[in-house]
Amino acid sequence: MSLDLALTIARSGLAAVQRNIAQTAQNIANAETVGYTRKTVPQQALVVDASPSGVRTAEAQRAVDTAVLNQLDRSRGAVAAATAREALLQGIEQAHGASGAGATLGDAVGALGSAFTALRASPADAGMQRSALVAADTLTTRLNDVSQAIGTARQQAQDGIVQEISDANAALRQIATLTLQIRIGPAGGSAGLEDERDQAIARLGESMEVQAIHQPGGDLLLVARGGIILPLDPNRDVLATAQAVVAPEAYHGAGGTLPGVTLGGLDITNQISGGRLGEYIALRDRTLPRYQAETDLVAANLADRFARQGLALFTDADGTTVPDLSQPYAGSDQMGLAGRLRVGAALTTTPSLLRDGTQAVAASAGGPDAFTPNPPDGPAGFIILLDRVLNYSLSANAAAGAPWQPIASAGLGPDGTLVSPFSAPASIGGYADSVTVAQVGDRAAATAARNSATSLQTALAARFATRAGVDVDSEMAGMVTLQNAYAANAKVLGTLQTLWDILFAAKR
Repeated sequence: MSLDLALTIARSGLAAVQRNIAQTAQNIANAETVGYTRKTVPQQALVVDASPSGVRTAEAQRAVDTAVLNQLDRSRGAVAAATAREALLQGIEQAHGASGAGATLGDAVGALGSAFTALRASPADAGMQRSALVAADTLTTRLNDVSQAIGTARQQAQDGIVQEISDANAALRQIATLTLQIRIGPAGGSAGLEDERDQAIARLGESMEVQAIHQPGGDLLLVARGGIILPLDPNRDVLATAQAVVAPEAYHGAGGTLPGVTLGGLDITNQISGGRLGEYIALRDRTLPRYQAETDLVAANLADRFARQGLALFTDADGTTVPDLSQPYAGSDQMGLAGRLRVGAALTTTPSLLRDGTQAVAASAGGPDAFTPNPPDGPAGFIILLDRVLNYSLSANAAAGAPWQPIASAGLGPDGTLVSPFSAPASIGGYADSVTVAQVGDRAAATAARNSATSLQTALAARFATRAGVDVDSEMAGMVTLQNAYAANAKVLGTLQTLWDILFAAKR
């Protein structure tokens, strides 16, 4: 081997060691930096004519398992979705009242029945009459509160959709910009840019679940759950939606007033799932409209069953009578009734009407028996109406052997497409209990889903960190090895220098 070749080999080795030491130092310095992945400097022995000719180094490469990274991104979307669902449903759970504390909708219906039972024992007692009115008012307040909580959560879901679209567009712009930079191939290498792009993809994945498919040359294909291909354009927003005020009768779809999410002018709302955006859409368009319908049906059937026995105990906010339950829920006055239900003004002014009744009832086939109110000069111990309320308004039958019309469990929502997840009990108290259990249970399920998704995310993050994270101890050990290699190459250079000196001296 010539001295020139030996010098070349030693110099290339020294340069390779210097690059590795610099990269190791960078790894150690960024060990706690969020999103940073461990980098290595690939090197290859050069051989010319079967003779070693030194070492060649390439751009720094990341130690990343893309399969685990994709799983980790999906888990982030699942955690974000469950967390968003849990947060929005907590307010509704609180409005329903704590189960077992006597404060739920079903409890309020039961308390109203107890108040009427006490009134029946003393029909003329003004205090008992007032207590029954208070129980009725408590029930309407509970319905109002639940309806308001549902409306608030639905508006929050709509506002969340707008925010997530803004965040998703910002992430897509950043991903597009970084992808262009990676494709150009900066002089310093693209590994750091790929770290930044992965972080942007992770943020996007929290908004809407996506899969990143890496292409040759640093290019990237983003496919959202549902098969939606997201274009990458650093100069424009690719997703769009609009602000809106959400009312009980509002919905998204044909004939609806709520805005959808568009991609290139096409509505993709129903294709989006996963992440906070998918969860907000599901809450706004399916879960919460169903909640509203179920709560409205409690109010509507409650008012109807009292009125048809001869006591207009409950009215709409403007004092009008209850809606016609023979009409489908969608498009009827039943929508939003839970938020408007009131105790009738006539009963507040004249509590004795609780004993006497407010209107006559004609007998109907399969419905309530005939009823005539107690006249002003009638007996103080009149209990016919009170028996009708206790035996029929609050039970499963409209009259002896005549069951009430079943409470609707399908055709719900402002567009009539939603279905309750339970069979509606015949009594209003049983139905109110079922509504509470189903809606409060959804919050518990969201919490369980968040805990499960968080555990999976933690496990995947640990697995990813094992390969891609920086272990400072290992890096320091590697640094010692590199320093030894540096010293060896430096010694070779020193030896070569001595040999050159000897040769020059011999020439002289």
